Amino acid sequence: MSDDDRPAHLIRLGLSATEATTYLAMLDTGPTTVAALARRLGRTPADAEHTLARLIHLGLATSHGPDRSGIAPIEPSIGLGRLASARTEELQQAHLVAMDAYRTYRRQVHPQATDDLVEVVTGPQIVERILQVEDAATSEVLRFDAPPWHTGGTPNPTEIRNLERGVSYRIVYSKSAVENGDYYACNIRPCIAAGEQARVLQSLPVKLGVLDQRLAIVSLAFGDTDVNDSMLLVRPSSLLRALTGLFETSWRSAYPLHFGERVPPALRPIQRRILELLGSGVTDETIAELLGISRRTLSRQLEQLNRAADATTRFQLALYAARKGWV
Repeated sequence: MSDDDRPAHLIRLGLSATEATTYLAMLDTGPTTVAALARRLGRTPADAEHTLARLIHLGLATSHGPDRSGIAPIEPSIGLGRLASARTEELQQAHLVAMDAYRTYRRQVHPQATDDLVEVVTGPQIVERILQVEDAATSEVLRFDAPPWHTGGTPNPTEIRNLERGVSYRIVYSKSAVENGDYYACNIRPCIAAGEQARVLQSLPVKLGVLDQRLAIVSLAFGDTDVNDSMLLVRPSSLLRALTGLFETSWRSAYPLHFGERVPPALRPIQRRILELLGSGVTDETIAELLGISRRTLSRQLEQLNRAADATTRFQLALYAARKGWV
């Protein structure tokens, strides 16, 4: 870079032409006085003093000497480095403002700009966002519930609070969720007791939550042992409508996991819970484990239920309970 190029580069950092030539002259002379610098530049002392005040403000010059009457340049690596950082930050802010203005324009011209429809959330932010959006629900929450769980399969006080304030919940559980004894006891049963409408399918196509028909939460993938470290937030769009339709189709084909209003009062509580689990497809061993009873006790209760329904198989018993509106 030639000496002739240096003022132009300093001007790009925000200096005026006069400030740039003054600072470069100070770098050539080192510590000096206002009068000497004015003579070197061919300016009046008043003009030079005005320019130097500006350079001091920018962090490129400082007072010098025992009585502070002299003037000295700040080392370029410090002064110009600070100035370059400030300009970079200003450019970044300008870029953000420009992008925000562009998004505002796109929303006016294209109300459903595609970059606003889907948001990817990763890492530790996932649990925080799940709790935030569920806590903000006002009318209805639809969910496919299957392990593994981002929240660790712990109790869900947010759902209990939402149910108490009138938010409707319709949940389709996978068979594997119902078979998880701890999750069934600490999450599924309390939520059903609080008013959740629950059904069960052998398996679920995806982990999904739809809140108030305005936002969907979709895990990108899930397996039997690992929670994928990312999820999608889907805002109002044809994709959100498709996800809602997927839930409704699955809901219609799922088996109820809670009782209707016509359950015979003669049924004992344990028999009611057996009927709840009967249609979920879980094994007798799992039902006994979930209810904390022995296989012998379960067999005895099933025999009594079969006699009451005039059934000989589990399927006939479940069908009878469904026809009677028990489940």
